[in-house]
Amino acid sequence: MERIGYRRGEDPRMLREREWIVTNGLGGYASGTIGGEPTRRFHGFLIAALLPPRGRVLAVSSLGESACGADELDEMRLENGLPAFRYRTVERRILLPHGKNVSIVRYRAREPITLIVRPAFQIRPHEGRVDEAPREYPVAIDGRTCEIDRGSSLPVLLVASHGEWQAVPPRTRTVRYAVEEERGYDCEGPLVYPCELTMQLGAGEEATLVLSTDAWDPKLDAGALCREEEERRRTLATGHSGRVAELSIAADQFVIRKLSSEASEDRTVIAGYHWFTDWGRDTMISLEGLCLCTGRHEVAGRILRTFAHHVRDGLIPNLFPEGESQGLYHTADATLWFFHAVDRYTTVTGDRKLLADLLPILRGIIHAHLEGTKFGIGVDPADGLLRQGAEGYQLTWMDAKMGDWVVTPRRGKAVEINALFYNALRLFDRWAPGEGIARAADRLRESFNARFVASGRDHLLDVVDPDDASLRPNQLLAVSLPNPVLDRKHWEPMLQAVRRELLTPVGLRSLGPREPDYKPGYRGDLRSRDGAYHQGTVWGWFIGPFVDAWHKAFPGDDLRPFLAGFDQHLGDFGLGTIAEIFDADPPHEAKGCIAQAWSVAELLRCSLLE
Repeated sequence: MERIGYRRGEDPRMLREREWIVTNGLGGYASGTIGGEPTRRFHGFLIAALLPPRGRVLAVSSLGESACGADELDEMRLENGLPAFRYRTVERRILLPHGKNVSIVRYRAREPITLIVRPAFQIRPHEGRVDEAPREYPVAIDGRTCEIDRGSSLPVLLVASHGEWQAVPPRTRTVRYAVEEERGYDCEGPLVYPCELTMQLGAGEEATLVLSTDAWDPKLDAGALCREEEERRRTLATGHSGRVAELSIAADQFVIRKLSSEASEDRTVIAGYHWFTDWGRDTMISLEGLCLCTGRHEVAGRILRTFAHHVRDGLIPNLFPEGESQGLYHTADATLWFFHAVDRYTTVTGDRKLLADLLPILRGIIHAHLEGTKFGIGVDPADGLLRQGAEGYQLTWMDAKMGDWVVTPRRGKAVEINALFYNALRLFDRWAPGEGIARAADRLRESFNARFVASGRDHLLDVVDPDDASLRPNQLLAVSLPNPVLDRKHWEPMLQAVRRELLTPVGLRSLGPREPDYKPGYRGDLRSRDGAYHQGTVWGWFIGPFVDAWHKAFPGDDLRPFLAGFDQHLGDFGLGTIAEIFDADPPHEAKGCIAQAWSVAELLRCSLLE
């Protein structure tokens, strides 16, 4: 699977605006712009995940190659998701072997050249400040191995197949990270160049440079590791073509090994690159697309068991516990999405053992919600609807918060929370009939259709008690889930209103453009961005519930036009993957994370429905 990212003659702004990313199955990665100039604090040739998926450290910032013609880019492309650069005199490919904090850079000379590589360093947490004062990085050279920062807590190894290393008087260059500046963060800092590698390469000759925070055995064959990883990636898209093949490769970015507190390895889903870790809500929404649609059935089961193990007070964690911490459980919907994920898993795999093992936990969750649990989550005995809300907490997926400001608190009875709870009740009643849960579901449905369907409006209320009639995409879950809570007669007017006001080529607006709080763009400092995050900003993942709901209401309609706009996006912003969010107004410029799990997962799942 190949995608062209840039060809000579294209708009030179694309060199800065288009980014690539390669991941290692641990939460680590390498990432940069096509042109090579770092624009984010997260850009580098090796970001290692020391405590997967956390503990991520920028180990090698850049490589600073120079040779006659080595800065004249003819073409950049992705080959099964791996970046390949063709300059006038040399080709360069970047690969991270799966499951290792290692990056392998391969060079192939197009003519005889002297290639000089000058690695640059600012070793720090990948989200750390860039404006720290420069420091020394001691260099130790042993043959073709160069060790940076020997004696520190994180020495970095650079192992070359050709050439000679040389320690040089450290040179410092100040870099301005343009995207960080746009986002209102510290944006200017030093890179230190303490060494250089000189390689003489004949025409067609190949060389490798290994970057590693792991111990490296010089006897290892870097070329063999590359071939193994290339073959693994080729199999990711087996049997698919076009968008589905590309998304199948992109899905691999997010499914990672997780080091648990018991020092064993679990599986989890990283929510997005560059800065997110594993979130409960994102994992449950993404599980079908990332795992079940790609044949990772065993991984999906392990993920579900991992989250089940951490259930507390009838809730799954939104953020996993670390060390002695208890984790963060401030979510009203992630646990209800867990029921949906279990249902999709058992439907696809037929694994009844997992369901039997989890049934006591699922029963406890249902009763915790019926009786009431933390954060004000519980059924209102007056009408059977599920309410949620606690001062200072953001409990739904619309969770932007800055300081004490919860931008969209949505306290009360939120439309998608009740749709999800109804679905969970019906699922549990199917799994464990005769326990009286059907009565709770019947009552919820009756109250839902009485309260959320507002006279004189096509769309549903977003929240009741207190009532909020804002037009948002959350109402789609009342139809899209396997057990729709909304009466059939209301489907078409609601969906037509959502299509008319919220649907864009790259997902759904989080708020209708006629609403007073609508923000046309996601830009500015953190406060401005948080204020727009769920107030109009387009979310790619909501294309999934929209397509599901539309397909139910209009089963003969062609779904392809709803998805076609993403094809162009796959060649922009984060190449070969799908962004987190987009501006609300056209041209819907991509923003946020360059690669987001639920965006990729839901688009892949829907693409398989076409």
